[in-house]
Amino acid sequence: MKQVGFKKNTPFLITLFCFLFVLGLIPLRAEEPVDLVDPFIDSANSRWFFFSSACRPFGMVNLSPDNLIKGTWGTGYRYNEKMIRGFSHIHAWQLSGISVMPVTGDIDPTLGADEYGSPFNHEKEIAEPGYHKVVLEKYAVTAELTSTTRVGFHRYTFSTTGDNKILFNLGGPLGPARMVDGLARTVNDREIEGYTVNGKTPRRPKECPVYFVAQFSRPFRQMDGWQEDKRVADIRDVKGKECGAILQFGRAEMVLMKVAISYVSIKQARLNLETELPGWDFDRVKDESRKEWNRWLDRIKVKGGTRDQRVRFYTDLWHALQGRRIVSDVNGKYSDMTGPERKIGQIPLDETGAPKFNHYNSDSFWGAQWTLNTLWGLAYPEVMEEFCNSMLLMYKDGGLIPRGPSGGNYTFVMTGASSTPFIVSAYMKGIRGFDVDLAYEGLRKNHFPGGLMSKAGYEHHTFIGGGVEYYIKNGYVPFPLPVKRRVGYHMDGAGQTLEYAYQDWCLAQMAKALGEEGDYQLFMQRAKNFQNLYDSTTGWMRPRKADGSWLIPFDPLRYETGWVESTAAQATWFVPHDVQGVMDLMGGPQKFSTKLEHSFEQAATHNFVSLKSNDKAETKKNRSTYLNYGNQPSMQAAFLFNYSGQPWQTQRWSREVIDKVYSDISAQKGYNGDEDQGLMGALAVLMKIGLFSMRGGCALEPVYEIGSPIFDRIIIQLDPQYYPGGEFVIETKHNSKDSQYIQSAKFNDHDLATPWLYHRDLVKGGTLVLNLGPQPNKKWGSRPEDAPPSMSRE
Repeated sequence: MKQVGFKKNTPFLITLFCFLFVLGLIPLRAEEPVDLVDPFIDSANSRWFFFSSACRPFGMVNLSPDNLIKGTWGTGYRYNEKMIRGFSHIHAWQLSGISVMPVTGDIDPTLGADEYGSPFNHEKEIAEPGYHKVVLEKYAVTAELTSTTRVGFHRYTFSTTGDNKILFNLGGPLGPARMVDGLARTVNDREIEGYTVNGKTPRRPKECPVYFVAQFSRPFRQMDGWQEDKRVADIRDVKGKECGAILQFGRAEMVLMKVAISYVSIKQARLNLETELPGWDFDRVKDESRKEWNRWLDRIKVKGGTRDQRVRFYTDLWHALQGRRIVSDVNGKYSDMTGPERKIGQIPLDETGAPKFNHYNSDSFWGAQWTLNTLWGLAYPEVMEEFCNSMLLMYKDGGLIPRGPSGGNYTFVMTGASSTPFIVSAYMKGIRGFDVDLAYEGLRKNHFPGGLMSKAGYEHHTFIGGGVEYYIKNGYVPFPLPVKRRVGYHMDGAGQTLEYAYQDWCLAQMAKALGEEGDYQLFMQRAKNFQNLYDSTTGWMRPRKADGSWLIPFDPLRYETGWVESTAAQATWFVPHDVQGVMDLMGGPQKFSTKLEHSFEQAATHNFVSLKSNDKAETKKNRSTYLNYGNQPSMQAAFLFNYSGQPWQTQRWSREVIDKVYSDISAQKGYNGDEDQGLMGALAVLMKIGLFSMRGGCALEPVYEIGSPIFDRIIIQLDPQYYPGGEFVIETKHNSKDSQYIQSAKFNDHDLATPWLYHRDLVKGGTLVLNLGPQPNKKWGSRPEDAPPSMSRE
């Protein structure tokens, strides 16, 4: 039987299945969410941490094949590549490690992965949540992979009767890092242990060791190895940079292997293995992984739409649940790299002796106010709470709430204090199982000199590039920043100013809730700083120099000249807390809507994304766009029309963006940009169920804006530990590709005249019914008083 893609059977097999089903020989199994996930979507693109297969939700182990292994971008699993160069256990933000490969015969590992790698064929490949199967054609080995949270589980079936082996590569380049030191040593003839060390990177400034214990279902005859360009035979251990080990299994037809990892120690890796995977039943673990994924994905049920739409929806949701990785062990121990020396920390334990939460590795939450904050806060509140606790753990250790930790390191990825909207959003939704006073203390610190607003992207050793002193004194961060040298990335003052203003508003809301009236007034005043960048002569937000003058020359489509990964045309709309204030600056809602509609019309000519090119000049040209749904800065734009009295435009353009950007199910396309550890997956989920949160859920009374769902029925399971409602249901009537405009709406059998709902009402449960039609109803939700709340009109 040929398997193409994730499980695409031939027409003959479908016909045979139907025939046997009619005869009653095959029982019908209901379609489950896990059946619809396709890991191969967009796998020809993106970077090291994008692809997952044999992984649990947020798993420490992210076991999958690697086609390309050198560099952050364009590495890991790449669908169009023809060779597999190993199976590594970590595909995380700035981390990699423990690459293995089954081989046969005499191979020279000192020549690298190009030498011992193997061709493979997609027709003999299966990938699904928690499982990957592939045939290594060079060796005629069938490799199967699954995992628990912290243990990778391999099943290798050798077809030769010759010299069968398993190779461990512990040195050299692997994804975003170089393995600068390694150790493998035998414990007995069924077990080895050791470590590899992730070297420093420009983003992660300190080395990060990864420890492992590997156990085998049958004894190996001996261990050979290599150190740099020297091969060594029949050894007990091998150590150093550019080193590795090869275990000899002789004529063994099948070998099962368990590889547990830990960032703390070998002892902890063994504890993870003994706790999570004491047995050898590969199929049972594979099935348990499938069931676990199904439980997570089943939190949001969708009915209707095409099968391709459901495949893409559950793949989007799957991405939103696995990009960021657990880094603490089963007993709560973790590696703290925030200080001058590495320390081992301990997460507090509950009354049963289990850790109260997990510690996480994570890319930035830059842009998460419109994606993960909303999705996790609604359907996975326990995850949001864990991440809040993880951030506070790092604050206790290192003195700053992070915006992108990696292996216990601060990375200072991106700009601003993106953790502020995340934690404030959790608090405002009643997700409060963390030290609220400590959180406010740490968030407040980040908004002043010495905090995250002082640091530009990857600014590890100074507090200069954020320009927060200028922001506090003058009401904006100048561009260029008047400093002697460039100290970090993204020193783009206008973009930083808009981020800070929104994040200040978020912190002001928490201050208000906690009775910190002085802080509330202070941060609310700072939240108005976006006004200092609006240039009425051009109609755009515009960078200002340190002397207060406008940047000259000015082109609203010029990329990153004062703007963080965007243009003025994109960033002008980045005032999520005060859309009404922007409308006032532009001369009212009609002028606002006309300008925004023009931006969408221009963006539609390039399918709403910044097109890709291998040519640098062409790439620069392609980035000169009005809107870009392949990155974070303007991903909220379609929902702005809900504020300007034209919600039918939100319905129209959100549907068009879904169709052009987030509907492809091929390996060649899918996210059309930077998926960023589930951010784009989460955005796609929210757009497809027709819910959005412009202010990121950070108001004293959070709201959800309504779009145009693509499904007939959506059921969101509400966690009873946080929300009382049981489930929230969205139903659409007369829904089709050509019938996308809301004619009328009811919420719990009452007419709904506004294109938004309060969070407090939604989580009480009930049903939102949207009656759709082919033509806009320009009266529904269009009165000024129907607009969602905004700072200038509260």
